[in-house]
Amino acid sequence: MLRPLCRLLERQPIFCLSIRLSCTSALKFALGWLCALWLALILGWSAPGKSAPANLSTNFVSTSFSTANFSAEPATQLPPPAVHPLPPFLAQWQDSEQQGDYFDAIEPTTAGYLVWSTFPVRVYIQPPDAADTTGRTQAWSEAVQQALQEWAVYLPLTITPDSATADISIWRAAPPLQPLAPQTEPNQPLIDRLPRVRAAETRYEIFVSAPQSILSHRYTIHLSPNQTSSYILATARHELGHALGIWGHSPLPTDALYFSQVRHSPAISHRDINTLKRIYEQPTRLGWKLR
Repeated sequence: MLRPLCRLLERQPIFCLSIRLSCTSALKFALGWLCALWLALILGWSAPGKSAPANLSTNFVSTSFSTANFSAEPATQLPPPAVHPLPPFLAQWQDSEQQGDYFDAIEPTTAGYLVWSTFPVRVYIQPPDAADTTGRTQAWSEAVQQALQEWAVYLPLTITPDSATADISIWRAAPPLQPLAPQTEPNQPLIDRLPRVRAAETRYEIFVSAPQSILSHRYTIHLSPNQTSSYILATARHELGHALGIWGHSPLPTDALYFSQVRHSPAISHRDINTLKRIYEQPTRLGWKLR
């Protein structure tokens, strides 16, 4: 049995749009305008070879960080923060060019930094749809597996066919739709209240695993297939970076964890790995037994 300690719903958005309108006479004009906008989104982000329209936000991730609530367990039972041994590759990693990192942008939780201590990390990737005759689900799967292979150079990862036992589960689905933002001004245009465009979302959950009573965590990633293969690869690379512990964003467009999409998506950079290593050098409550 797993005893949930808390559920942290940390949303990592990238391209998707929710529109909620009531067709009253007062909104007919807005409805027509928004339909045109929706068509532009479809043409701009789904057609092969198209780049995102310049006049629309293409933020790769817009995150709202929060801390864990451990009220379900007395504080005296929580393990004290401690440092785990570094994974072999990170222990040997040296950046001879000294390109720096963005560790100061990483947000620890009340449980500490979101590091893995048991390897290999088990990753479930939703398999292709056997009934799909377009090849889109196969292309999605191949792009996600490529992103996984890129990160597996730095941390031990393995693909598991069982989502129930996976540490990270990646699903071929758009993130859940979000409601309109609250109205903040009397005559605020409806377009200003639309949620940010998204194509992926990463969530994590902290729980106590039995029978060892280890404070543990796991991730769920929703990754939309309605993108070009290159965007799916870039998105998967970015989201896996979060799920491996980089719970924050780089300010530089040359890093895989840059906060915004760019025309030519970068590979995993030295700065990404420098940041990852520093994260794994930090104390955490995760991976330790409750007292």
